[in-house]
Amino acid sequence: MRKVTATNPTRGPWHYRSPSKILWRVIRGMIPHKTERGKAALDRLKTFEGIPHPFNRLKRQVIPAAFKNLRLRPGRRFCRLGDLASESGWKHGALITSLEAKRKVAAGAYYQTKKQLLKLRVQATKNVDAKLQTLSAPLAKFGHPLKL
Repeated sequence: MRKVTATNPTRGPWHYRSPSKILWRVIRGMIPHKTERGKAALDRLKTFEGIPHPFNRLKRQVIPAAFKNLRLRPGRRFCRLGDLASESGWKHGALITSLEAKRKVAAGAYYQTKKQLLKLRVQATKNVDAKLQTLSAPLAKFGHPLKL
């Protein structure tokens, strides 16, 4: 947990404990972060624990090629980033779990409302189409096509 150098223990490397910072540090190691291009790439990278407000309303995307059961052979060992962070001293796993449960309840309510509104919109469209058909019938007698 407190990995330090052999020569002077007050100097690093200090390791991050939160999963988002661990991931940020891993990605930083894959990028030439000392160049302007690398700095710009790291500035664009955002990592979070859980799903923050502007992104919790967006549609989730499933990437089948990233599934654990498709990527790993059966019997291979693996670890989750949250478990690794908890073992290294991160204490907020339960908080993130409770916030994620609240977000899922809110997202479920939002989705039900969205489905109801879509159903109402489809019904309103059908009603308007039916009304327009009844209004355009008298005009069709005279050869006047109603264009909408």
